[in-house]
Amino acid sequence: MPDLYLDGRPLSVAPGTTVAAALALGGDGSARTSVSGQRRAPLCGMGICQECRVTVDGLRRLACQTLCRDGMQVETRP
Repeated sequence: MPDLYLDGRPLSVAPGTTVAAALALGGDGSARTSVSGQRRAPLCGMGICQECRVTVDGLRRLACQTLCRDGMQVETRP
């Protein structure tokens, strides 16, 4: 069972869970904050809309296309 950190908070998820699903399970479901300050959430689930951009271990990734793994650091806020 992967144990990761979502905005600094520990979260355990089932194997095969995407980061987008982890956002829904352990957070407010949002992946990022828009330039106008609104929280944005995953929309399409297949990487086209780019709304699920998060920082994973210091690199920008699409949450819907990234599987959770042990020790992963996921940041949704700048």
